[in-house]
Amino acid sequence: MSETDAPQVVLVEDDPEVVRVVLLALEGFGFRAEVFRDGASAQRFLRAGRPALCIVDLGLPDMDGLDLVHEIARRPDCGLLILTGRGHTADRVMGLEGGGDDYVVKPFEPRELVARVRSILRRRGSAPGAAQEPRRQARFAGWNLDCAAGVLRGPDGREQLLGTAENLVLQALLRQPNQILGREQLTGTPELDLPERSIDVRIAKLRRRLELDPQRPRIIKTVHGVGYMLLGAVEWY
Repeated sequence: MSETDAPQVVLVEDDPEVVRVVLLALEGFGFRAEVFRDGASAQRFLRAGRPALCIVDLGLPDMDGLDLVHEIARRPDCGLLILTGRGHTADRVMGLEGGGDDYVVKPFEPRELVARVRSILRRRGSAPGAAQEPRRQARFAGWNLDCAAGVLRGPDGREQLLGTAENLVLQALLRQPNQILGREQLTGTPELDLPERSIDVRIAKLRRRLELDPQRPRIIKTVHGVGYMLLGAVEWY
């Protein structure tokens, strides 16, 4: 694979030692990397650049890294890994809820970081040698989910772009309709590595999208003390 074929990764990080370690790891495994020391310079690059993935520190010198995370998350063509010293559960939930595909806390093992980068790119079909997955769609309760694009279309025809984790949680429920799935079943899949609490957040977001009354859900039901269940027939095509 030539250098121009290698996936491009943008690193937004102001700590020189972290930059050095991450660059050595990424370049050692065949990735092209661009480094930006603050959010503003990364924003300027991203207006025209099309990286496969961004690694963003939340503690940037010129802005809250979560603001940059929200901006990048609106790009359906770019993966997003949060790399930060903020290890509290609330920070992790906010980062993932804000659109991050994964969350790594400093200090970190460089090889694990690369493995997480590869995992995100593999899910998006951007990893070296990865084949594009066929577009699969599911109909349920008047709704349609395009799994590959992460697009949810309502009975009125309006479309919503789901975050990566939302898309994967909904797919897991659709693959086993009318069956109870525990939180550990949803968090334990190879594609989805999230804290159990974050699953509850994703379910709440999905209900706000799908349900006429999210407080009295008719599509995604809670089985108290056990998990969640999607009710109704699902047609795949």
